[in-house]
Amino acid sequence: MKKVLILGASGQIAQQAIPLFLKEKNIGLTLFARHPKKIEHFKAENVEILKGDVMHFEELKKAIDGQNVVYANLAGDIDKQAANIIKAMDETKVKRLIFITSLGIYDEVPGAFGKWNHKMIDQYLKPYIKAAQIIEASDLDYTILRPAWLTDNDEIDYEITQKGEPFKGTEVSRKSVAALIVKMVHSPKLGIRESWGVNKPNTDGDKPSWY
Repeated sequence: MKKVLILGASGQIAQQAIPLFLKEKNIGLTLFARHPKKIEHFKAENVEILKGDVMHFEELKKAIDGQNVVYANLAGDIDKQAANIIKAMDETKVKRLIFITSLGIYDEVPGAFGKWNHKMIDQYLKPYIKAAQIIEASDLDYTILRPAWLTDNDEIDYEITQKGEPFKGTEVSRKSVAALIVKMVHSPKLGIRESWGVNKPNTDGDKPSWY
């Protein structure tokens, strides 16, 4: 059984990923969250729920020990959280990390949408940029995901751009990002030491459709 730890398991993308993982018989989930009551409805035979904070190193290290994959779905001081995760993974010799950041961390969003995105979120990007730099400097088997603006649409429809390529599209569903994460868990070599932009095809425009 492949053991997967979800950090920030009450997050919105994680809430989409957990049901997809639960359909798999060979996955054991550990759900790590500061507010575990929000995820109690996911209790199952192959699910362990832990209360914890990524910034509490010993709690984090204990949760990571013995896992095959760490999937981080976090917010806030994400650069400091990334540093703590890498340290704990190094000490427990766990190598595979899937980490959600944000579009725009490489100034990779072109055109009018890039200017709009810059105006909307640039003030929040600094810790995401630093987190990516910390992860890329590690020796982990990481994949950084940079989703477009997120929707709650009940669909799985996405495409990927690599680091160094212009970002495509303006939006993507949380369920699509979740499905990609599950796919990566099942394909151990997929996306190793890469940073992927994730968007829904044919959503190019000046801004997301709901603005």
